[in-house]
Amino acid sequence: MHTTLLILAAGMGSRYGGMKQVDAFGPSGETITDYSIYDAIHAGFERFVFVISPKMEEDFKTNYIKKFPSDLKVDYVIQSLDNLPKGFTLPEDRVKPWGTAHAVLMARDAINEPFAVINADDYYGRKSYKIMNHFLTQTSEDVRGHYCMVGFELQKTVSEHGSVARGVCQVNSQGYLSGMVERTKIYLKDGGIVYENEDGSIHPLNPMDTVSMNLFGFTPDFFSYAEEDFKRFLNESIDNPKAEYFIPYVVDKLISSGKSKMSVLQTPESWFGVTYQEDKPIVLKAIGNLVNEGIYPKSLWG
Repeated sequence: MHTTLLILAAGMGSRYGGMKQVDAFGPSGETITDYSIYDAIHAGFERFVFVISPKMEEDFKTNYIKKFPSDLKVDYVIQSLDNLPKGFTLPEDRVKPWGTAHAVLMARDAINEPFAVINADDYYGRKSYKIMNHFLTQTSEDVRGHYCMVGFELQKTVSEHGSVARGVCQVNSQGYLSGMVERTKIYLKDGGIVYENEDGSIHPLNPMDTVSMNLFGFTPDFFSYAEEDFKRFLNESIDNPKAEYFIPYVVDKLISSGKSKMSVLQTPESWFGVTYQEDKPIVLKAIGNLVNEGIYPKSLWG
């Protein structure tokens, strides 16, 4: 069974203050994504598809993609704001990307095999990819609606420098996801972790909660489900310039409707990532330690 890694790299990086997806964090100029690809290769993934923004395309083609070995299968698709289903027109005031589920939809014509989805600016650890690839290679392409996600402890995913968005998960006794709520403003407060609603109300969260870090595993039938649900989302929210179409929204609806089930695969790995500029020194140190420990060579691509 062949598997593909879909890398979501089209985010604007507005809070971070730059294109964090192509920022250097390794001793030889490696990005976080380079380490993800390196780990995924060792876990058995054979093909890599990037979702990028139109303004990243030229630099991606002329510089970034050339670093990889010539035999590595790397493709890309563009996430354009105006790539909408027939019958929908892009609002004039829309500048924000439509969200992670829309980004996945951009690859519907590029992927025909089981695939995993990651964020370009998140470090997941090699064991996470091994766990994911094992699931995907055991999944029949003819079986519709059985997906998976790798879950992390909430307390290992927050930033000391501002709020983050996380999909907070409920897992049943069989190990399946029974629900997921996207909390778009989670942050540290008074020694605990809280989330803030749109109305400004603040609520506590359990640090041990399982959260989604957008490390999902799907079969290609997910594209048709998501595309149909995206039309519903646009009918309800197209005039809201801040509304986003997240993967957890699609997953939660599929589970509640009985159309799919999602195995939650717990990983022993620690997650780290970059949301704000202040996070960068932490990531630099973490990757430096992994290189010093021999987990990674000083130059990934020679």
